[in-house]
Amino acid sequence: MPSCVSESILVSVVSSSPFRVRRPLRGPVRAVAETAWVLLAGFGVWLVVASLGVLPRPYLQLPALAVAGCLFPLRRRFPVPVLLVLAVLTGVAPCVGPVTAATAYTVARRTARARTRARLLGAAAALLVVCATLCAPWLGPGPLPYGPALGLVLTPTAVLVPGLVGTAYGQQRRLVRALRERGDAAERARRLADSEARTHERSRIAAEMHDLLGHRLSLISLHAGGLELALERADPELREEAVLVRRTTRDALRELRQALGVLGPLGRDTGAEALTDATGTRADIEALVAGSRDGGIAVRLDWTGADLDARPAGVRRAVHRVVREALTNVHRYAGAAHVAVSVAHDAETVRVTVRNGAPPAVPAAAPDQGTGRGLTGLRERVELLGGTFAAAPLPSGGFRVEAVLPAEPGEAPARREAVPGTGDGAPAEPAPAERGTAQALTPALGLAGLSVLTALGTLFVYATAPHQDAGPRPLPRVGMTYGDVLGSGVTDNAAVRAAAAGREPPRPPGTAGCVYPFNGATESRPGSLTIARYCFDTAQRLVAIDRFTVPSVRDATPWEIP
Repeated sequence: MPSCVSESILVSVVSSSPFRVRRPLRGPVRAVAETAWVLLAGFGVWLVVASLGVLPRPYLQLPALAVAGCLFPLRRRFPVPVLLVLAVLTGVAPCVGPVTAATAYTVARRTARARTRARLLGAAAALLVVCATLCAPWLGPGPLPYGPALGLVLTPTAVLVPGLVGTAYGQQRRLVRALRERGDAAERARRLADSEARTHERSRIAAEMHDLLGHRLSLISLHAGGLELALERADPELREEAVLVRRTTRDALRELRQALGVLGPLGRDTGAEALTDATGTRADIEALVAGSRDGGIAVRLDWTGADLDARPAGVRRAVHRVVREALTNVHRYAGAAHVAVSVAHDAETVRVTVRNGAPPAVPAAAPDQGTGRGLTGLRERVELLGGTFAAAPLPSGGFRVEAVLPAEPGEAPARREAVPGTGDGAPAEPAPAERGTAQALTPALGLAGLSVLTALGTLFVYATAPHQDAGPRPLPRVGMTYGDVLGSGVTDNAAVRAAAAGREPPRPPGTAGCVYPFNGATESRPGSLTIARYCFDTAQRLVAIDRFTVPSVRDATPWEIP
């Protein structure tokens, strides 16, 4: 670790739980927008059909649409009853078809079991046809045979097609989720295998270093001790040099064992100061603080929250390592500074801070700068647990070391290593905004298309059904008014009137006027024309229908003209 005369060390070990995936709640704004859209589509169907005048009682269908709008937001909580009730309302009022289509789509998408989904859609289709058949004479197209026709037209657009689309989309989502989980499991297995391989390699390196260097350093320390005893009376001055060699060798051996503990697996620390199950608890941190206080450093400990004994051993060991390394560096580089150690532990985080102020005086000779391998070992230990590590000088001249670890190490490291654009991990997915827009636009356009088909099918059935004014027009009869006779298609023709002038029989008494229609004048035989005459009295009532024959004029053929 870099040294500084005025040094401040801050170690923050934050234990959080970032692995909880909270699904965003469906907001009321989206629910209101969906309900408004389906009601608008249903009202559009009603407006198109009613504007053409084919509905017998159009305003009786609007209450059914209002009831459907009230039931639509409940389709996720009560899918079966809501879909069945909307199918009944669709048979009564075809304008409810878009609302039923959106409900069938949602229910089919969210129903995983194929048999349950098929039975539900079949029951909804059957209810729609039955209700359309029963309501046809009163609220439908009229005659009973046209009720099943209307139900069979509405069933595909309101139940079957949206149900099939929802089924396909739901199966696609479930398949993608299963493939994603399988890919995550494979990725975790691969990373676990890589981690185990690295751990085994690090353990092998640690064992070789311990066997080679540890043995040599032990021999050096042994020979230095023997030399110290031999020179105790022979040459006291050289004895002090032998003591220095033995102590330096002992310190080197202790630091080597600490380094081997970092290189070795996290569950097995080597060296004279091997870690136990109590490592990282409150008692362990108090022992570290007490040891530093006995070494001549003014240390204060503040603990907030519960103990760390319930946390995983790897997290507690990492906390111990970071605090011990920080206090060791304070001993080496800022021994005269005041140190404050605080531990704050709550339900989700554990924050450990070790901070010392500037020493009161500058030492005459600055110690060695160090290699910084202690911080490198801490960084590796923290990152192996899924945390982050940062070390940087402070503006006041000190130094800060900060580490963040998860409370329950699990999948977080694998997830953080997959950086977009590096070729590692899954390919980048579309942005949430683009994905949300596509997911909202596709059902909206589909509902609009189904609404158009619903309106066209309803118009087709209602237009082909017989109405009250259908059939041939009634023939004129005596006693009908002048307007009724004109309504039956009898209109006066000037040519027929001219042909009858001077050749018609006398008019009945009380006749005020007569009508000579063209469709009543027929040529019964060559040279004669049969004319129909409709005579009305002063009250414009038909009093007589006469037919008589008058001579007709035949034009000569072109070759007979001189």
